[in-house]
Amino acid sequence: MSLRDHARRILDAAVAAADPRRAVRHALRLEGDALAVGGVERVALEDIDRVWVIGAGKAAVGMALGAREVLGERIAGGTIVTRDGYGGRVPGIDVWEAAHPVPDTRGLAAAADALACARAAGPRDLVLCLLSGGGSALWPAPAAGVSLSELRTLTDALLRAGATIREMNAVRKHLSRIGGGWLARAAYPARVVTLVVSDVVGSPLDVIAGGPTVPDPSTFEDALGVLTAYEIAAPAAVLRHLQAGAAGERPETPKPGGAEFDTVSAHVVAANADALRGAAAEAGGLGYRAEILADDLEGEAREVAREIARAALERQQAMHSGAAPLALLLGGETTVTVRGRGAGGRNQELALALARELEGCPGIVAASLGTDGTDGPTDAAGGLVDGGTVARGAAAGLDARDHLARNDSHPFLRATGDLLVTGPTGTNVCDVVLVLVEAGVSN
Repeated sequence: MSLRDHARRILDAAVAAADPRRAVRHALRLEGDALAVGGVERVALEDIDRVWVIGAGKAAVGMALGAREVLGERIAGGTIVTRDGYGGRVPGIDVWEAAHPVPDTRGLAAAADALACARAAGPRDLVLCLLSGGGSALWPAPAAGVSLSELRTLTDALLRAGATIREMNAVRKHLSRIGGGWLARAAYPARVVTLVVSDVVGSPLDVIAGGPTVPDPSTFEDALGVLTAYEIAAPAAVLRHLQAGAAGERPETPKPGGAEFDTVSAHVVAANADALRGAAAEAGGLGYRAEILADDLEGEAREVAREIARAALERQQAMHSGAAPLALLLGGETTVTVRGRGAGGRNQELALALARELEGCPGIVAASLGTDGTDGPTDAAGGLVDGGTVARGAAAGLDARDHLARNDSHPFLRATGDLLVTGPTGTNVCDVVLVLVEAGVSN
């Protein structure tokens, strides 16, 4: 098998290692008349009349199926929402599909359904909340006076500006009736157990899916600061709401110490590190010396690519002929400041930038993959490139530098045969970057 074939197998293993259905089954266990959660919490089911399942995110269906396999008929009902194409049937639970990353009216209805379910839960009920990446967009519940169209405009502007997920959610939580702890308040005093498939570096619970069941440390002032930092021309209604909140005229999001969190717990059941470990195990089985270099990768995609390529080339130069090949693994989530009108996403842009850095270099292949199976508004999950990618593009009349300048990585990688297309994976644990390195012929 070629390096490229091996790369695809290793990336498949990364995604499989973060399977949400299996992660939830592992996190939940029935022990007599108690539900053990994450090995650190027990819920006495004799004190629970009904179990409700609510959730949002790209992994919602797999998570709900895992919960169903453990709890069976104990689940009284529920509602979950996921991205278009990520749906499926879950017995006894309503499943919505909605738009992502820019929200739509279906997400609006799904959020209303979730809030209604939470409010209907009584003090002897258990609400099992299943969250994964994409939840913030899939559960839009705009604050009074802010329309969905205004929220859509703001979301698009933040995405194009290259705002991080932490920054985006600091703003969106302060325009929401469900994020930033509001869902916990709606469910109070019911018992709430939240299971999380993390798509954010470091797995901060207040950021993932907008933190609907945990205290929010951010403020209206923070939200305004993000808009200022990125010079976002927010819709007037958005600006009025945030300014009123900063002036104390709107209630802040629920903060640490609030009574609504006395009956709430949260557990991360899958994260990027799981995907990296799965990839490393597969690489080892294929004869590579696997190195996990980071699971906190952040920064502008092109700049990150430069550093990764430098590390790969340095290691190749230090390798002796006949040395076992290397598999370098990194995880996280880069950003792209959109300056052009091209098509692509952060993983494709990172891959094309790597192709430029590795131009003409034999014995190295590099890939960047969105573990959810999507990368920007395209049909690809990322790109898999090598030292010949730039030349293949040139042979097709394409200039890699020009395509990068226009944020137009998708058509370039499509023309060179270097797109990674997986379709929806059903999980979402950030991105995985893989570089396979063989010893150079002169070493």
